[in-house]
Amino acid sequence: MHVNDGSVTCVALPRESRVCRIYETTHLADAFEIRLPEGAITDPELLAQFVLLRQAPWVSGLVRVRDALVAGFGLKTAKQLRGRAASGSDKRIGIFKVYETSTHEVLLGEDDKHLDFRVSVLHQRRTVAAQSASYVTVSTVVHCHNRLGRLYILLIAPFHRLIVQASLRRAARAGWPIVE
Repeated sequence: MHVNDGSVTCVALPRESRVCRIYETTHLADAFEIRLPEGAITDPELLAQFVLLRQAPWVSGLVRVRDALVAGFGLKTAKQLRGRAASGSDKRIGIFKVYETSTHEVLLGEDDKHLDFRVSVLHQRRTVAAQSASYVTVSTVVHCHNRLGRLYILLIAPFHRLIVQASLRRAARAGWPIVE
């Protein structure tokens, strides 16, 4: 049995992921993966919930700062998106709208006037060094509509990458839910 050490690896966008075919042009594209322990859940929607709904307190602080800065530009805030989730108007995982779900992947995101983005949570089982193992990969692609979108992505990209990696490590430390 593999003990999950919480190592997060930056990888190429998985070719089998739907995010590779969403936008003709992207202004940000990244992917991070972590190996799951044997027996961990493999349902992509449950994996997404486990990763995205267990944010570190410092992430909430960054989101509050982001919201204060973008509200004046008429962009969607996390508070507005949480309101949509509470209203039940769309299927959501946290602030993220669920666009597609398959047996191996859930595609989340949001469209706004400055940019559109999609986040994929993809479960894969593959053989490495003659051992079969499960992995979860979180991939993000962003398509900007204007200069504001490109500036926004330029400013938040480093924080985005830190948050994705920290979220995967935090989920691993918490202990991935086991299939019962």
